[in-house]
Amino acid sequence: MPLPLACLLLLLLSTHSALALKICSFNVRSFGESKKADCDAMDVIVKIIKRCDIILLMEIKDSNNRICPTLMEKLNGEKLVSVKQSYLYHDYQAEDADVFSREPFVVWFQSPYTAVKDFVIVPLHTTPETSVREIDELADVYTDVRRRWNAENFIFMGDFNAGCSYVPKKAWKNIRLRTDPKFVWLIGDQEDTTVKKSTNCAYDRIVLRGQEIVNSVVPQSNHIFDFQKAYRLSEKKALEVSDHFPVEFKLQSSRAFTNSKKSVSSKKKKKASHA
Repeated sequence: MPLPLACLLLLLLSTHSALALKICSFNVRSFGESKKADCDAMDVIVKIIKRCDIILLMEIKDSNNRICPTLMEKLNGEKLVSVKQSYLYHDYQAEDADVFSREPFVVWFQSPYTAVKDFVIVPLHTTPETSVREIDELADVYTDVRRRWNAENFIFMGDFNAGCSYVPKKAWKNIRLRTDPKFVWLIGDQEDTTVKKSTNCAYDRIVLRGQEIVNSVVPQSNHIFDFQKAYRLSEKKALEVSDHFPVEFKLQSSRAFTNSKKSVSSKKKKKASHA
């Protein structure tokens, strides 16, 4: 398996997108042979993946390339998106240290059935000790990708380790994705993306850039999926799956977006006629 996919895996599923495209991010925690052999854990993982149309999986430990084929055997669906371009970002800027512990593998998608017709996904799984610098460096990735592809719509997502002691409150002022209001954070600081009840940290995040994609988000679709509650698992059983909950949001289909605009236009005309 190529190096960028050893820890980060984007699966294109598109199994049930009649009304919206669901995009998810999930740190599966040490997803290797032992977890693959755990039938109960695998059953939950497959259920989680099937909920999504595009999913970023992190902490894949699969040097023999067995996990991805196993997953794909259990999954099927019509592809509603396609890959336009992809590349592994290298931080070679002059006078700028390479801060990424895992260089982002950037993918540009074409999505003809959603309101926004293309978007770039930039995955990130930081090392806790360097999370502030790595999250900040995403601003440079954005600049590089936009110059390279002339893309406008961006999704930054993954396990940013963006909570608790890893990113103290005073550190946010040093993160350009936070100080620039054009970057929209869909998962807030007060959310809890961890399974352990003893912690309360918003490690996993989704950040958007581009007015078109921001306007295309289905209202109230951005949230954390508590698979422990959904599948009635004990904390012990849930932790055998992962110590992180997935984060997700939906993009409106082109049909739903068009109907929404027609509805707004119709309401405005009615108000005008009664004025």
